[in-house]
Amino acid sequence: ISFLCSYPPLLLSLPFSSPYDLSPPKPVDVLRILDLSEDMEGVSLEAGLCTSREGREETDISFKINKKVQLSVPTKQLFPGDFPVDFSVLATVRSQRGAQVFLLSLYDLQGTQQLGLEVGRSPVFLYEDQQGLPPPELYPTFRKINLADGKWHRVAYSVEGQSVTLFLDCEKVESLELQRGLNPEVSTEGVTVFGTRLLDDQVFEVGLCWR
Repeated sequence: ISFLCSYPPLLLSLPFSSPYDLSPPKPVDVLRILDLSEDMEGVSLEAGLCTSREGREETDISFKINKKVQLSVPTKQLFPGDFPVDFSVLATVRSQRGAQVFLLSLYDLQGTQQLGLEVGRSPVFLYEDQQGLPPPELYPTFRKINLADGKWHRVAYSVEGQSVTLFLDCEKVESLELQRGLNPEVSTEGVTVFGTRLLDDQVFEVGLCWR
C-alpha cells in the first residue's frame, strides 16, 4: 500500500488558548516533530504535488516513506499542555487505489485510540473522549468521498463543538455530528503513531513534501 503527502505535510491547527490571548494560533507540524529525514532507512525523495509554483523555480520535493518505516512520538511532544477541544487537521495526500489505512492515530496510556484519521473510501473520523463518546457505531463517516483513488487531495478536518466538517480540495464536503461529551478531553499522556495503528499489521508508503 502506498500513500503520499505533500505541502502542507501534516498540520494540527489550534484555536486560541484563551479568550485573552490575541496572538494567532500556531499550527503543530506533526512531521517536523517526528523528525522525518531522508537519511532514515526506507525514506527517499521524489517530486511533490506541484511541479511549479508562481514565483519559485524549484519544484515541490516530497519524502517517500515505504512500509518499513513506522513513526511515533509521545503526544506530550506535540501538545505540552492540554489537547485542544476544537481543532483542525490539514494534509495533502495521495493514496494508492483501494487503500484503507490510518494516517494518524493518538492513543492514551491504556492503548485506547482517541483520534484517528483514515484514508480510503468513505473515511471515518475516529474520535473518542474520556467518557468513550461517541461510541464506534457513531463515528462520523464521510460516505460521499474516496481518498484512495490514486490522486492528490488537499484534506482538512475542522472540529468545533458537536460537529466535524470535511473540506476536500478547498471545497466543503459536509458537516457531520460528533456526539462527544460537553467537556470532552483527549489525553496527551500516550503516544501518537503515524502511518498505522498499534494493532494493525498494515502500514503504507508515504511521500511528504518539505519545500
